[in-house]
Amino acid sequence: MLATLRALLWIDPLIVLCTIVMGILSLTVSLFDKTGCRQNRLARVWARMLLKISGVRLEAQGVEKLDPGASYVLVANHMSYMDIPAILATIPLEVRFFAKRGLFKIPFLGTHLRRAGHLQVVRGDPRASLKILQEAAHRLQQEAITPLLFPEGGRSPAALRDFKEGAAHLAIKAGVPVVPLALVGTRQVLPMGSIVVRPGKIIVRVGEVIETSGMKSRDRADLNRRLREQVAELMEPHGANEQVC
Repeated sequence: MLATLRALLWIDPLIVLCTIVMGILSLTVSLFDKTGCRQNRLARVWARMLLKISGVRLEAQGVEKLDPGASYVLVANHMSYMDIPAILATIPLEVRFFAKRGLFKIPFLGTHLRRAGHLQVVRGDPRASLKILQEAAHRLQQEAITPLLFPEGGRSPAALRDFKEGAAHLAIKAGVPVVPLALVGTRQVLPMGSIVVRPGKIIVRVGEVIETSGMKSRDRADLNRRLREQVAELMEPHGANEQVC
């Protein structure tokens, strides 16, 4: 999420002003709300403002499949820094992100991330990563939050890459449903390597909710495969008249 902010701050003075104002509000609210719910609502407002300022039209498909009061694990393709604003603006859940552990050590920012309920991630240390997933699974069983993961491991410049199994492992461990999402059009709005947002249309598609109740750890590879297949299918054009431009 922080990378998204860094990239977008170069684009438009209105985006800079919007981000500063909403960031101050979110930091202030975090002093009084340790659940992260109010920060999440402010993040959704920020995302909608950013997209409107940028001239981006947003279409959501399948959102009615989600229960706003429930917990899920969200799995999505990752093509652009505009993916996160698009998801925040359309998904009516208590979405939380995985952020690098080092960010939690930065004064003020780290406090805000913790109070907002975001989750730490450690790269290059499988044992620490597994421990963090276990802690996240425990939180999912206690709180109505929904982690968002991009299982490709980063932005993809071309075709959908292989999925890492962390999201599948987390959903099975927590016993919560996992939901595939597809983002269409974000690469055209903000291509990789570009700092210029182009007016256009973004579609966020919500796939079928996959229940993980009864699944075991040994089932994560099969679940991971199903998730990738569904995301790939959702990324395809739906209907002869659909246009994303």
